[in-house]
Amino acid sequence: MKKLNIVKIGGNIIENKLELDRFSKLFSTMEGPKILVHGGGKKASEISKKLGIAPKMHDGRRITDEAALDVAIMVYGGLTNKKMVAQLQSHGCNAIGMSGADGNAIQAHKRPVGTINYGFAGDIDQINAPVLKSMLELGLTPVFCALTHDQKGQLLNTNADTIASELAIGLSVDFEVTLYYCFELSGVLADVNNPSTLIKKIDFDEYEKLKSDGVIADGMLPKLHNCFHALQHDVNEVRIGNLTLFEKENSNYTTLTL
Repeated sequence: MKKLNIVKIGGNIIENKLELDRFSKLFSTMEGPKILVHGGGKKASEISKKLGIAPKMHDGRRITDEAALDVAIMVYGGLTNKKMVAQLQSHGCNAIGMSGADGNAIQAHKRPVGTINYGFAGDIDQINAPVLKSMLELGLTPVFCALTHDQKGQLLNTNADTIASELAIGLSVDFEVTLYYCFELSGVLADVNNPSTLIKKIDFDEYEKLKSDGVIADGMLPKLHNCFHALQHDVNEVRIGNLTLFEKENSNYTTLTL
């Protein structure tokens, strides 16, 4: 079975020009078919404020009303996505910008209103694996922003970590998938303020223990939930770390296994 790398890049790298350029070079040199997923929440908040639209958050999650959705479409699908595609092209990677609506790649539904109304937030229903497989076979590298659609004309703001996980699951039938979550830390740390406390391997039992002990908390909770969700649905391997993830001979990152 052919190998496929799916990489989700974090916002702190996207907003740092030097780090982004370094990432683009490293990603472009990865052998074989690959997919990139990115968010853009920091830039969206910045643009929102310039437009006089106050970003709305709840427990670290963005509430996407109609105005916020328009900003997300402009920033995620336009500004950030196209800059990323152009940069990858400059390094010889034949990237193509994508949202979930393009090629009907990612179908989702608007999250039902519960205690909190998240507005136009999307929860994923299905990945269009045949279309993506065809693109990969043509030598194209899809670059997904954090937008999906409901097949009724509505775009939806969707968590980029979740998009990466669901893409990995949807394509695991046809590929041996390695899923990477690349951000500013070297991996999962026992002490988030101490880089030397990297945990190199975490299985599901250890994950449950680290959660109960409060070691895995805040923004790392949903990230690792997506990681183990992917592993439980036939994704081959998940790695979490910084840009050194893509440097040969490096082993300073966190590998997750069942």
